[in-house]
Amino acid sequence: MSRTYQGSIISKTPITPAGPYQCGAASGVWTIDQMVGWQKAGLWPTAGNAIPVGTFGIFALGLASNGSSTTTRNKYTFSGCVNASATAATAASYAGSAAGNSTVGIFALGYIASPCGPSTTRDKYTYINCSVSSGTAATCASYRGAATGNSTVGIFALGYNASSTPLTTRNKYTYSGCVVSSASASTTASINGAATGNSTFGIFAIGFSSITRNKYTYSGDINVSATSSFATSSLGTATGNCAVGIFALGTSCGVISPTRNKYTYSGCVNASGTAASTGSRCQSAAGNSTVGIFALGFLCTGVYSSTRNKYTYSGDTNAIGTSATAAARGGAAASNGTTGVNV
Repeated sequence: MSRTYQGSIISKTPITPAGPYQCGAASGVWTIDQMVGWQKAGLWPTAGNAIPVGTFGIFALGLASNGSSTTTRNKYTFSGCVNASATAATAASYAGSAAGNSTVGIFALGYIASPCGPSTTRDKYTYINCSVSSGTAATCASYRGAATGNSTVGIFALGYNASSTPLTTRNKYTYSGCVVSSASASTTASINGAATGNSTFGIFAIGFSSITRNKYTYSGDINVSATSSFATSSLGTATGNCAVGIFALGTSCGVISPTRNKYTYSGCVNASGTAASTGSRCQSAAGNSTVGIFALGFLCTGVYSSTRNKYTYSGDTNAIGTSATAAARGGAAASNGTTGVNV
């Protein structure tokens, strides 16, 4: 066995194991002393070494700049703002939604490429080994929905159905057992919305060029009106921590906007949040207790973008985050930070 190249792989770039968590990889063939060396450096994948809560977000990129939907997903590690490839979706899609807890992310694929049209398909992304399997399907084919949840359930607003009719329908996805059931409907039809929340309730921006938001309390499955946004929103996104949700409005008052609202859960107070680096729509977002990462999607300049913004909740600061592997729009994202639930 050659010791000239890491993992006995001939490459201009030395191969480095992606550890220390068990979902990492060490490509190639390694000697025992090489493995021990990487273990001491904390970079060797180790069985049973689970990923800490709040480590990364999984971004489904959605529709590529050539107009083709993709299976591509990225893994964004919050510490160090490192972006890497993640396990792909089971089908090419865009205009989906996602929610999850510290163990799994559930991705509603939305509009799939084959057979072309809205889908009931959901993928289950298990963080501990970065594996993708089938999740329990939605109650009807749909796309352009929104989702959020707590550590027990995800609530999915379905969006458009296969006839392009806007729905009030929501599904409840119980992670234990992967059980799907009906959830309390929204107060009005909802498409192109956004959602985030805390451990008690989720806040849903209805979208549909509306200022309306709903408050969904998980205990009792109760839906009521929530404090409205300052301006209409459509094709936006949201993420947050246990105290606040940050809503990117997307298309607002007919204009692709950089505007964000800050929704403080205590008192249900809506205020201005720090704006994005540029106006965009067809976005996605995920985060942990400290930061939210916003994939901008389709820019006001008329181009697809790989740009991501990093929103730090403490101080409400916005900065440029590490870019996606490709320009895309209409994606979805979930985090093992149990976004909105973590402390």
